[in-house]
Amino acid sequence: MKRSFKVSVIAAALALCGVAAQAAEKVTIQLKWVPQAQFAGYYVAQAKGYYKEAGLDVTIKAGGPDISPVQVIAGKSADVIVNWMPDALAAREAGVPLVNIAQVFDKSGLMLTCKKSAGIASPKDFKGKTLGVWFGGNEYPFLNWMSKLGYKPDTDIKVLKQGFNVDPLLQNQAACISTMIYNEYWQVIDAGVKESDLMPFFYEEQGAASLEDGLYVLDSSLKDPKFVAKMAKFLKASFKGWNDAVKDPEGAAKIVVAQDTSGSATVKVQKRQMENVAKLISNANTPKVGYLDPAAYERTVKVLLTGGSSPVIKKDPGKAAYSHAVWEAAAK
Repeated sequence: MKRSFKVSVIAAALALCGVAAQAAEKVTIQLKWVPQAQFAGYYVAQAKGYYKEAGLDVTIKAGGPDISPVQVIAGKSADVIVNWMPDALAAREAGVPLVNIAQVFDKSGLMLTCKKSAGIASPKDFKGKTLGVWFGGNEYPFLNWMSKLGYKPDTDIKVLKQGFNVDPLLQNQAACISTMIYNEYWQVIDAGVKESDLMPFFYEEQGAASLEDGLYVLDSSLKDPKFVAKMAKFLKASFKGWNDAVKDPEGAAKIVVAQDTSGSATVKVQKRQMENVAKLISNANTPKVGYLDPAAYERTVKVLLTGGSSPVIKKDPGKAAYSHAVWEAAAK
C-alpha cells in the first residue's frame, strides 16, 4: 500500500513536470545583426532566466549581412524581429504588414563621421565630396538629410555604397562614412585615428534621424489574444534584461561575448558598445522603457516621406503601423 502511494506521488510529480515543460510558450526573435551589445537586453534576459521565469522558451536568432529580418518574419520563421523603422515601414508599404510593438532605442545612434583633413567642418563642406552610405534600408535618413541641404546625389555629392566596415575612411576613399556611435565610430578610433582628427555629425542633431532598433510583429498575429499575452510576457522579461544591461555594461558584455561563436568579440569592446547603446535608451529603468512615443514615430514618418526624389514611403501609414497593446499589457 505504501509503495503504491509513493509510486502514485512520483507519477503525479512527473506529470506536473511534464505539464510545466509543455506550458513554456515558444518565442523566436530574429535580430538585425550578429551577437553584440546592440542586442544585449535579449541575451541578458535569456542568460539570467527572465524568459524562463515568464514561462517562455525563447530562441534568439542572430542576424548578419545575408539575413533580412523582414524576410524571416514574412516566412513565418520568427514571431518578432528587431528592425529599424525606415526598413519596417518600407516593407509594410511593399506588402509585409509589420507593426511596431515596442521601441527600445528612443534615440538614433547613426552618424556621418568625417576626417577634418578632408576639409569638412560643417555640412556645407559636403559638396563635391565622396560620402560613404549604408544601403539596404539604412540610406533613407541620409537621402532625407541631403535633400534638406539641397544636395543631389551624384551631382553635388558622390555617394559611395559602403560595406559594413570603415575601410573607405581609413583608405581615404571617402571623406565621410556612415558609423554608429556604439560600433563603427570606435572601429575608426581603434584603427589609430585620433578623435581630434574626426568631425562627427549625428543625424539626431541634424534633424534627419529616424527611429532605429524597435520590435516588430505581423499585424495578423495581434488579432490573437494569446499571442498578445505571450508577447507581453516577452516584452516584460526583455525590458528587465535591458534595464540590467544599462546598469551593468560589463556584465552584459560578458554575456554577449559568450554568444559570439566566431570568437572575435571581446569584453572590452562590447562593454564600450553597451555604454554607448545605453545613451540611446533614455527610458531604461523607468516605467516608460520600450514605449514608442507617437511624436517620435510621426517625425520618422515625415523623414521617410520626404527622402529626396525617391521617398522611402509614398503614403503615411498612420497609427496602423504601431500598437501599444502589447506594451500596455506588459506594463500591468
